Amino acid sequence: MKTIVAYKSKSGYTKTYAEWIAQELGCDIKENAELSDIIDYDTIIYGGGMYAGGFNGVKLITKNLDKLSGKKIVLFAVGSNPGREHEMQPFWDKVLTAEQQKHIGHFYLRGGFDFSKLTAGDKVLMKMLKVRLKKLKERTEDEQGMLDAYNTPVDFRDKENIKPLIKLVLR
Repeated sequence: MKTIVAYKSKSGYTKTYAEWIAQELGCDIKENAELSDIIDYDTIIYGGGMYAGGFNGVKLITKNLDKLSGKKIVLFAVGSNPGREHEMQPFWDKVLTAEQQKHIGHFYLRGGFDFSKLTAGDKVLMKMLKVRLKKLKERTEDEQGMLDAYNTPVDFRDKENIKPLIKLVLR
């Protein structure tokens, strides 16, 4: 079974997970892959960061599902939120249809947040979020944690998080 881990990473959290997965599986890895880079593989694992409810680069997979027919496809999204199931399901519903979710493995791997690593455009968006969070009279624990992370980066990466994904790929 010829396997590749393809990924897009803006601040390094997704890259770490991609490297851990490729190392664990002993497979190829490619950053910023194009269709021609992945088409000849039997198993395609794609990872990208979650940004404002979107999934960085996942259109490489979703727009080419017809060309990837018959291949095992596994997705992993990386973000700073805790990844609670009731919060993640709407995200996956935006990325994949209900039928696709039955056949495409999809995982959330908690990454982190480091404001200093963001691009200028992402910093503008995150500053707008910060203003909104500061205006709240009462904040949830997650909202306060996000606000605190602007000054003190947080990193939740853990190699243990890839175990369910690895198990699915090896099945």
